[in-house]
Amino acid sequence: MKFGLERFLEDPALRAPLKGRRVALLAHPASVTRELTHSMDALAALPDLQLTAAFGPQHGLRGDKQDNMVESPDFVDPRLGIPVFSLYGEVRRPTDAMMRPWDVLLVDLQDLGCRIYTFITTLRYVLEAAAAHGKAVWVLDRPNPAGRPVEGLMLRESWESFVGAGPMPMRHGMTMGELGHWFIDLLKLDVEYRVITMAGWQPEVAPGFGWPMGADDWRTWVNPSPNAANLLMARAYAGTVMLEGTTLSEGRGTTRPLELFGAPDIDTRRLLADMHALAPEWLRGCRLRECWFEPTFHKHVGQLCAGVQIHVEDPSHYEHAAFRPWRLQALAFKALRRQAPEYPLWRDFPYEYELGKLPIDVINGSPLLREWVDDPKAMPAELDALAAADEAAWMQMRAPHLLY
Repeated sequence: MKFGLERFLEDPALRAPLKGRRVALLAHPASVTRELTHSMDALAALPDLQLTAAFGPQHGLRGDKQDNMVESPDFVDPRLGIPVFSLYGEVRRPTDAMMRPWDVLLVDLQDLGCRIYTFITTLRYVLEAAAAHGKAVWVLDRPNPAGRPVEGLMLRESWESFVGAGPMPMRHGMTMGELGHWFIDLLKLDVEYRVITMAGWQPEVAPGFGWPMGADDWRTWVNPSPNAANLLMARAYAGTVMLEGTTLSEGRGTTRPLELFGAPDIDTRRLLADMHALAPEWLRGCRLRECWFEPTFHKHVGQLCAGVQIHVEDPSHYEHAAFRPWRLQALAFKALRRQAPEYPLWRDFPYEYELGKLPIDVINGSPLLREWVDDPKAMPAELDALAAADEAAWMQMRAPHLLY
């Protein structure tokens, strides 16, 4: 199997249209070849490519910013002497000055397959800027490690944000290259766009189901952001990311962030029992284990938390098509409401710079999930019906843009 970056590096014919054009790169720490050479270094070494600028998304080109809403500055790369512009600093969208040093932007970002992961929003923003300035965007495509499954409520009108780039469900099941085509169609953009596709990507094949794990195509995992520590996190993320809008710890400050959740004052044994009683079918495809953890930073720092870890690593109990992390996490919230109806579950702060909206609603692209959790009469079947309709609609919307 070959990623888009590797095909681009190996085949001069793919690069031929760039002759005489200035090239920029949008990348992060996971933008590497099979040999773990960073794309910035690999591209700079090509004699037929003129690399004149680079961009870093949230967490920075170097991936050094640990938490959300921690901004990265612009800088000059000390080895190449080219400007590196931050798209998560003073601005989220490229400024006119940032657009001047290049003609074609190569996007080489490892995504996690979740609407809230901000790299896809950055892709939308650079496509819009390129259309406005007559520039080109090429995506060097990479796998969606969460694979093709679709899950979650569709983002509703007027709920777009930096963690909600458009009307898609939480788990979209597309690659970055495919999403670029969808954005162009959605926004009716007139822009030069090209995808350097992968060769041999098999998102339905075990054990990786999207991430290459076979004997002949194994790939090393490099964190695309500091808390995206492994494939297991990527599988659970479409559910566990909702914890960022709650007072429950998502495991930041532990060695397994976004694979577990908990707090000092919950009864996890009862929580799991209530989850099984409410909707046992929503717990398929994984194993849930009671655990204890003490965050070294972030929520509940230094406090012993009762928690639940989501296990999706053992092929004997992980069922890729059956595992539904968004429903699982929603069910945990519902069970907590049954255990403690007045529990202060929802955080209230300007999440990703959105003012006047609860973070859980920004994350979900509407208040529907929160309202379901907080309504003691609302049952799992009601949320399932809402989500199933959105998921079916999205499957139809995305179909024309699938490349694999």
